[in-house]
Amino acid sequence: MRRHWRVLLVVVSLVAVGAACSGSAPAAPAPTPGPGPLPVDSPARVLMLTATAGFRHDSIDTAREVMTTLASTTRAFTVTTTEDLSTLSGATLASYDVLFFALTSGELALSEAQKAAILAFVDSGNGLLGVHSATDTLYGWPEYGALLGAYFREHPWTQPATVLVENGSHPSTEGLGDRFSLREEFYTFQVNPRPRVQVLLRLDPASVGTTGDYPLAWTKTSGTGRVYYNALGHFAETWRDPRFQQQLTGAIRWLCQRC
Repeated sequence: MRRHWRVLLVVVSLVAVGAACSGSAPAAPAPTPGPGPLPVDSPARVLMLTATAGFRHDSIDTAREVMTTLASTTRAFTVTTTEDLSTLSGATLASYDVLFFALTSGELALSEAQKAAILAFVDSGNGLLGVHSATDTLYGWPEYGALLGAYFREHPWTQPATVLVENGSHPSTEGLGDRFSLREEFYTFQVNPRPRVQVLLRLDPASVGTTGDYPLAWTKTSGTGRVYYNALGHFAETWRDPRFQQQLTGAIRWLCQRC
């Protein structure tokens, strides 16, 4: 009888040992997936900067209002408006597709790290959008002027005039026809940007009683990124003009290569 108990105990022990050796360890929890890339068809994410260190346009409030409304109605983009220069960091820019210098002016107080972050942002495949006095900004940082395509020189004509459409197939100019007229503060630039950019719009010199070549809107590339500049936008009425709104919406679509 004792022998039977000893045999039974040995068998039970062997079974327990076998179970311990062959049993699986508790499964590790599955890793939490990262956010992944944004969908290709998602709206462009625009950071709109309206900070000024020089002349401040009365149309800035209208510009912000119009862009916010366009974002809602077109669903082509989302927009964050700011005058906080600290947002121009590599970490913050990583959350956007397009950096928009809208009616900025003067020597904005950017650090060397921020300047490097802006250049890297564009060169790595994102977009820079500049409107009107964006070219009257950061003269002390030549790389910015080279990136945008030109620096402002003067505005000799503030009056109704005719704008000629050189390229009507770009997303920003589709449907504009070959010309349109409006009242604006028309810019000239320190150096004609034409040799370095693709001109989309130019001033009709006869409409202001002069001659010459006066580009007003253009595109260019930098690294794998894209740049669009439009010299219009001085008046609030320009921002409310559907033709100008169409230009900006089309430009944002073009600048966002992911979209």
